[in-house]
Amino acid sequence: MRERDLSTTILGEPASLPLVLAPVGLLGMQYGDGEIASCRAAQKTGIPFCLSTMSICSIEDVAEAVDRPFWFQVYVMRDRGFVKDLIARAAAAKCSALVITLDLTMLGQRHCDIKNGLTVPPEITVANLVDVAMKPSWALSVLRGKRKNFGNIEGRIAGMQGVKSLVEWVSKQFDPSLSWRDVEWIRGLWPGKIVLKGVLDVEDARIAAKTGASAIVVSNHGGRQLDGAPSSISALPAIAQAVGSEVEVMFDGGIRTGQDILRAVALGAKSCMIGRAYVYGAGAGGEAGVLKALEFLRKELDISMGLTGTQSLREAGPHILVKNGVAR
Repeated sequence: MRERDLSTTILGEPASLPLVLAPVGLLGMQYGDGEIASCRAAQKTGIPFCLSTMSICSIEDVAEAVDRPFWFQVYVMRDRGFVKDLIARAAAAKCSALVITLDLTMLGQRHCDIKNGLTVPPEITVANLVDVAMKPSWALSVLRGKRKNFGNIEGRIAGMQGVKSLVEWVSKQFDPSLSWRDVEWIRGLWPGKIVLKGVLDVEDARIAAKTGASAIVVSNHGGRQLDGAPSSISALPAIAQAVGSEVEVMFDGGIRTGQDILRAVALGAKSCMIGRAYVYGAGAGGEAGVLKALEFLRKELDISMGLTGTQSLREAGPHILVKNGVAR
């Protein structure tokens, strides 16, 4: 039997797996220099890594530490001058794609963050000190990291001194007035490939496909924005059918196993973004932990393809799925 083909192309570039490491804020608080460690692991695996605007390591930190281009994710904030500067920095770092987040025009009410009093860096409280003391290896890695704050923002906003004012600025900067005109504006600033992340509606997908974007990401932002919004996987088939021939369709939301990857591809996704699955690996062991997580996913995808008689990802379709307990 011939070997199963798990490879694909993502934005026209070869990839060993249909995966992208999604932009994750505060990744460097999961493990010291977590963004650099994760980017290195992705590049060793042969898949893209996307750096978040809200990262701990800056665009420049990551660019200096890796050998190949990576993607950069940008929020459209009220301070358009800052957004323009971010895009210029990403271009100077030779980032190969710009990911525009469409579904975070304001922060959802995230109860865990409110309850825990999330700050960057963490406030010094008795509870936090006890928590840190119980995780010495994590604490040591973070202490050794390049930065303890938002690397892409710190020191670049006039009049912002101190952590609390910086975090306050961020919470007020997400812009509810975001429109397709802003995407057009960014298209004029960015010379490379654009990915639009956060599409759940077929009509929005049709508009996005006509903006000149290279790809769209079907995503509900991990379900953390609007409780009760449609799941990404329920929205995927209709969007893929509507625009899959015009623009590359990617998927984000709930990818935890290789079976999840195969399901998304079978329903029309060209590739998947993963967040939590690799962040757990990063938190446990930095670069080695991310590599281990990616290896688990690769093996699970390979086995799932084998058990469904799928030799190549190009063969995956709804026929390999089960709906309501009945094979389709």
